[in-house]
Amino acid sequence: MENLVTIKALPTFFKGKKVFVTGHTGFKGSWLCAWLHSMGARVTGYALPPQYDDSLYSLLQPLHLFTDIQADIRDTEKLQQVINDLQPDYVFHLAAQPLVRRSYQIPAETFDVNVTGTANVLEAVNNLPGKCSIVVITTDKVYENKEDGSLFKEDDTLSGHDPYSASKAAAEIVVKSFQRSFFHPEQNNISRKSLASARAGNVIGGGDWSEDRIMPDIIRSLLNDKVISVRNPSAIRPWQHVLEPLAGYLLLAAQLNEHPTKFSTAFNFGPHPHDHLEVKNFVGEAIACWGKGEWKDVSLPNQLHEANVLKLDISKAKNQLGWIPKLTAQEAIKWTIDWYKHPKDEQADFSFRQIEKFISL
Repeated sequence: MENLVTIKALPTFFKGKKVFVTGHTGFKGSWLCAWLHSMGARVTGYALPPQYDDSLYSLLQPLHLFTDIQADIRDTEKLQQVINDLQPDYVFHLAAQPLVRRSYQIPAETFDVNVTGTANVLEAVNNLPGKCSIVVITTDKVYENKEDGSLFKEDDTLSGHDPYSASKAAAEIVVKSFQRSFFHPEQNNISRKSLASARAGNVIGGGDWSEDRIMPDIIRSLLNDKVISVRNPSAIRPWQHVLEPLAGYLLLAAQLNEHPTKFSTAFNFGPHPHDHLEVKNFVGEAIACWGKGEWKDVSLPNQLHEANVLKLDISKAKNQLGWIPKLTAQEAIKWTIDWYKHPKDEQADFSFRQIEKFISL
């Protein structure tokens, strides 16, 4: 068995390397850019302008930690030009329409961004002459969910009830097609490209202000002394702090670089099987960490469909990548609430301190 890359050894792979991150203005993308910068990577971000003024990206951008390109991944000419000019060693594709409820309002655009956008990125990378390792980030919602509480494994059937989930399942099929057609693991000496996908659970952390996500909804209510409205209090989700899946993405990219034949596949990243919380318990923990607040059930019998039970099997990531969750759901909630409690002018620095603390665990 190959030697496993550890989180503390990641700078060996990324220091001085050219890393291309799509979706860097988003929640997970901005955290990933911060971590990559802290390791000495030369980061280029490509995404639409940020939607929220108080986002982590907006706090980091004035620090000039990365090359900032604001453009659409559906602009194939621009995308190809940027990737050609950069000649990246690593690509992390996070750009997406990432919201379930929003996908009901703009279903065609959701498919266009999440499916065609993924194909655009992979086609652009395919035209590069040099070696490159690519990680495409999808979601835990790509599986056919029968709501029976079983843990989803990477080889389970892909599907999707809502347009968001279906678009991400389709993006996984795009990844598999490019693996077979252009980046075949057994022909890596010819293509010099390695490709994998990452499926993460419900991610929380500082700097997320997205609509219809539970933690930003909680924070907005708490900051304004309003009662927190909860749509699905009995729903069960694989909550995890944002640094957990990012550690998985980085480990996967490093191993792809070293062992493309073995790691050109899909990996789940989520909490331990016993560490899945109901939404009402999640909200209660957040209120306890904040120090005050209350919530109310606003669920409706005919509201838009969202999965009630969602759990991931993470044994593949643990066994093959050596990736193990560091924080419990309760600790993830506390880390997140601590971030939002900090004054705005201290939040960027606190983000780097949380990265350092996470690495040391």
